[in-house]
Amino acid sequence: MSLVMTVEEREAFFSGVHIGVLAIERPERAPLAVPVWYDYEPGGEILVWMDRDTVKDKSIRAAGRFSLATQTEEVPYKYVTAEGPVVASDGPPTLEQALRIARRYLPEEHAKEYVAGALSENSLLVRMRPEKWLSNDQSKA
Repeated sequence: MSLVMTVEEREAFFSGVHIGVLAIERPERAPLAVPVWYDYEPGGEILVWMDRDTVKDKSIRAAGRFSLATQTEEVPYKYVTAEGPVVASDGPPTLEQALRIARRYLPEEHAKEYVAGALSENSLLVRMRPEKWLSNDQSKA
């Protein structure tokens, strides 16, 4: 029996609220792996909001691609990982994009406060088009 999720299961899981772990290859160093908030709608691009000129930004620009892993931390364990090329990282998110990301992780009032303090000209929205997927759903065992 396969523990791999169907496309529909994978899309539903990945579009759910999970902290993502961003993984980026780096020359002569271990890959950078950091937790991030993200946004994703089934069939679309992965959106990650960060500050410009950070280690994440510089690593993504150098690599041109990244992976994002999501998981549950309770039994039965599940995970989905997507990898693909960066298709855009040239400006800050719009207010609505920033709010959409923050609302996934914070109540409305806190999301608005967070975005008001964090969204700036130094902000950067990175968009990745998933091309390869890995998944595992232990509830299928």
